[in-house]
Amino acid sequence: MHKTLSALAVASASLVLAASASAAPTWAPAASAAVHPGVQTVTDGAQCTSNFVFYDGSNAIYLGQAAHCAGTGSNTDTDGCTTPSLPLGTPVTVDGASKPGTLAYSSWAAMQAAGETNADACAYNDISLIKLDPADYASVNPSVPTLGGPTGIADSTAAGDDVYSYGNSSLRLGITQLSPKRGKSLGTAGNGWTHQVYTVTPGIPGDSGSGFMDATGKAFGVLSTLQIAPLPAANGVSDLSRMLAYMKSHGGPDVTLATGTKAFTGSLIGA
Repeated sequence: MHKTLSALAVASASLVLAASASAAPTWAPAASAAVHPGVQTVTDGAQCTSNFVFYDGSNAIYLGQAAHCAGTGSNTDTDGCTTPSLPLGTPVTVDGASKPGTLAYSSWAAMQAAGETNADACAYNDISLIKLDPADYASVNPSVPTLGGPTGIADSTAAGDDVYSYGNSSLRLGITQLSPKRGKSLGTAGNGWTHQVYTVTPGIPGDSGSGFMDATGKAFGVLSTLQIAPLPAANGVSDLSRMLAYMKSHGGPDVTLATGTKAFTGSLIGA
């Protein structure tokens, strides 16, 4: 009797584990996918660049952007703990999607609801998730254009590390050759919450929210700020691993980063 109950318990535990470890959605081919990392997003007139694709246990699909893309303060209001932003449920236009997505998570809203006082989190926790309309799921691929990847999540960078990104600012007037970028990390600051980077070309307004990967294709950050001082033309890249951990511990969607179906090459040239 006890052996039978034990066997049933083991079988039940296995079923629970199997249910919680959901498989990734079926993705559209990378070459033809209309929605992917790097597409433009527009939130109440504010244009940004998406970073990576995520999915949850029910296979709902999300696209990441910066939380400040939905901020309602001025361009100099960068404190996520005090700057107001648009509410969850706000429609977001996603380039390539047939229907608007909806704002499903904002780190700024989460920090304000929690009464966050950690100065580093307030300054650098800058991510939001757009839940795509199911009508567009079949048009999504998680591969970063040209570069490939991501291959997973990195928890840090060191000074001198190679970094890669894909911007999509409308200020580039459709010059896609400037979209994939390579550069160097200057190391982390803010107790690991942010990475300072130089890239060629630098991120410009409209690139906000772009994803950053390391030399192995692991995602490590989201473009948050354009530095004026003390490092002119450098960019501040908020740490992805810390932002996702904060999201999961503060009631946000329990999402998984979708890895690219195209291998990471780091090439700045190619389809």
